[in-house]
Amino acid sequence: MDIELVGRMISTLPDDDDHPYRTGAWRPQTAEWVADDLDVVRGAIPADLDGIYLRNTENPLHPAIAAYHPFDGDGMVHVVGFRDGTAFYRNRFVRTDGLAAETEAQMSLWAGVSEPPSIAIRQDGWGARGAMKDASSTDVVVHRGRALTSFYQCGDLYRLDPRTACTLGKEDFAGAFPAEGVSAHPKVDPRTGELLFFNYSREAPYLHYGVVDEAGELVHYIDVPLPGPRMPHDMTYTEHYAVFGDFPLYWDVAPMAQGIFVPRFHRDVPTRFGVVPRRGSTSEVRWFESSPTYVLHFVNAYEDGDTIVIDGFHQGQPEPSGVGIGDKWLRAFRYLSLDKMQTRLHRWRLDLRTGAVTEERLSETFTEFGMLNPDIVTTQHRYAYAASAVPGRFLFDGLVKHDVLTGAQERVAYGDGVFGSETTMAPRIGSPGEDDGYLITLVSDLNADASFCHVYAAQDPTAGPVCVLRLPERVSSGTHSTWVSGAELARWDKTDTAAQAVGL
Repeated sequence: MDIELVGRMISTLPDDDDHPYRTGAWRPQTAEWVADDLDVVRGAIPADLDGIYLRNTENPLHPAIAAYHPFDGDGMVHVVGFRDGTAFYRNRFVRTDGLAAETEAQMSLWAGVSEPPSIAIRQDGWGARGAMKDASSTDVVVHRGRALTSFYQCGDLYRLDPRTACTLGKEDFAGAFPAEGVSAHPKVDPRTGELLFFNYSREAPYLHYGVVDEAGELVHYIDVPLPGPRMPHDMTYTEHYAVFGDFPLYWDVAPMAQGIFVPRFHRDVPTRFGVVPRRGSTSEVRWFESSPTYVLHFVNAYEDGDTIVIDGFHQGQPEPSGVGIGDKWLRAFRYLSLDKMQTRLHRWRLDLRTGAVTEERLSETFTEFGMLNPDIVTTQHRYAYAASAVPGRFLFDGLVKHDVLTGAQERVAYGDGVFGSETTMAPRIGSPGEDDGYLITLVSDLNADASFCHVYAAQDPTAGPVCVLRLPERVSSGTHSTWVSGAELARWDKTDTAAQAVGL
């Protein structure tokens, strides 16, 4: 492996830090690396794996003003590129305005998730609550050949080179970027080249929906009126419709008036799904009611005649009681625990003719962060690849392949002290089948104090990794990731090696 240290950020975090999401598997990085010809420590790099895996990471540099939450960390994107049986690695901080300001100040300037906005040193921040840092550390997608990183409570989108992870500036939608920002989880339709997105705020109409075309221009932007401020985290879409959730987990109104944002689950309020044609107007939004829950992430949606089928992760306890949790950290972060929230793969069927909704549980296993073959999006799928987690903790200890047709599951455990991230599915070159490809994730091995890229055969992940690649240093745990095929990258195949392609 040819390694070069290309940069290092200054951290003011204490040496004796005891925060569970700044230590252990969540120990942040300060270094940025270039590594070519990654060492293969197991198996061989598949010759028919061609493209780039990207993962975003919350990577804090400074103590919080009062109380740190793992969603507060600065964005760092990790890139593992595959071509011709070789692989390279890059990682870079997302150069946000917030990162620049805090680097100059050498301290946190904005309030985090667990802090009231009023304590922010700077009040000119971002987010639906206000006075938050636009960390751009939540999600990453690729649109028009550029990676876009996003912030979960609405902010700017930052453009990155997917080969190098270098920040190229802010996305502006040809000068029409909305003042309300963009939430995490914009969706890229591989068939149309469109980017679908939403944002939300404390001001009526509380939700907006937009479409950016394949040329990068904002061509559609509408209000989606809600009864009050909400906390949506994801959306989904079909060939002809966009779908939003109005969930009964939202900020209590009275404390919010005092600048205190406390989420509460209102068990007597139904879940509502808003459905609108992808280029439809506000007047065309239709609402469908179902049982009360909260959905952090959807897997896919598709049309079955006059029915919209939605798969996502239903929460049995969106507001975990914390009963039996003695540890202060486990109690404080129970909203991040899959078993405490009881997140299970679930299906909703929305009848467009009658307005009726039917539901069914697809699995009894607690999983989340589901991915599928990107070529299957908006069509009927069979497989979803999700993360399992350590009870009580926000640590992914394995992956589960869900067969939603038969109900079967294939489970992979990374092993004691080894933790992964969202597992991306990369179709094999010339792939004829839905699960004909590879599952890719980054893992942090606390036993070896090292990190690796694991590549599994999607058809049989329980056989273990077909390839394990060593990374330059142990990386922090993270969440969202994406895959972009080499065919989608300009000039990717015009060089002799993958490493040379990075320099284009």
